[in-house]
Amino acid sequence: VQLQASGGGLVQAGGSLRLSCTASGRTFSNYAMGWFRQAPGKERDFVAAISRGGGTTEYANSVKGRFTISRDNAKNTVYLQMNSLKPEDTAVYYCAARWQLLLQRSRDVDYWGQGTQVTVSS
Repeated sequence: VQLQASGGGLVQAGGSLRLSCTASGRTFSNYAMGWFRQAPGKERDFVAAISRGGGTTEYANSVKGRFTISRDNAKNTVYLQMNSLKPEDTAVYYCAARWQLLLQRSRDVDYWGQGTQVTVSS
C-alpha cells in the first residue's frame, strides 16, 4: 500500500485543518487506518484510528473531542479533521495502515505515509 498524505499547514491556535491520506496499490477496505504524529525530538505518538468499515474509532486522550477520523472507502481516503488546534498539536502527521486489525501502536503499522507538517502558532 502506498499512502499519500496532504492537508498540513500553518494555522493559528483555535483554528482547524483537515488532513487527507489517499491509498493505492491494495484493497483499501482491507486495512484499518490511523494517524500518528511526531514533534521534534519526541517519539511518534498515536493520534487516531478507524476500523476497516469505519464503524469503530479510537483517539488519544489529548485529541478527544477536538479531532475526528473518518474514511471514504470508495475514494481510498482517510481523513483527520482537526479543530480547536493548540500549539502542542504542532508535529509531522503520518497516516498509517494495518492489515485488518485496528492499530494504536507504531509497531502495529504495516505501511506509513510520508508525513505532512502541521504548525499551530500561538
